[in-house]
Amino acid sequence: MSGRVVPGPDAPAHPAYEQLRAVTAAASVVLAENPSPMTLDGTNSWILRAPGQAGCVVVDPGPEDPTHLDRLAACGPVELVLLTHRHLDHTEAARSFAERVGAPVRALDPTLTLGAEGLGAGERLAAAGLDLRVLVTPGHTDDSLCLVVDDDGSVLTGDTVLGYGTTVLGDYGGALTDYLDSLRRLADLPDGTTLLPGHGPDLPDARETAEYYLRHREERLDQVRAALRELGPDPAPRQVVEIVYADVDQTLWPAADQSVAAQLDHLRRVGPE
Repeated sequence: MSGRVVPGPDAPAHPAYEQLRAVTAAASVVLAENPSPMTLDGTNSWILRAPGQAGCVVVDPGPEDPTHLDRLAACGPVELVLLTHRHLDHTEAARSFAERVGAPVRALDPTLTLGAEGLGAGERLAAAGLDLRVLVTPGHTDDSLCLVVDDDGSVLTGDTVLGYGTTVLGDYGGALTDYLDSLRRLADLPDGTTLLPGHGPDLPDARETAEYYLRHREERLDQVRAALRELGPDPAPRQVVEIVYADVDQTLWPAADQSVAAQLDHLRRVGPE
């Protein structure tokens, strides 16, 4: 099984709130109506099942929104709920939804699980007729993961790689160093692996997108290095933001502060050049 779904003339396009939209032979998406500067159009909840299977896997049930959760439950029976990382726009409804549909919850962070163990790097999951592979990809958070659907030629990336724009780095030591390694793992996926993100539209090639993200991060690091030559070796993150992110809407500068802190931490770890 492989390949993208060719949508019919009446198929919804992204964004289409609370409508089930088929993307690949095994993956469909329901977009929660929770748009914001941080969630873009809203949170994508993914429904995975092999063709002909009754049961499904729900990835990232999203917010406690009755309309959204009713739509997800209608896709059942649900065999398993999976979480790509801890942020509430992905996990807020996980426990209540799982209890409603009678399914366990699994995640890399064991505190998010329900009726099951935490996930491990490289672990394979057999559910809804699919073989899912856990790819640990920290950076956005320290518990971020991607799910590779090998028999569908797709990868669910959570917030590690988005459908447009770039992701905010985590506020823990080593976040950017981790993130660059995670992007390299995604760049090793086969050509034409469909990218199914936690926010934004699906993209046709995860490897190509990860390589673009890597180039973007290296360009930002070069800009930070240039700012350090102007500001000195130990500036506050906001001083760097005012130079490097001068063209970004200032309402997003607090998020940029976090990314710059991660960039400065990375440069201290690997050296400025």
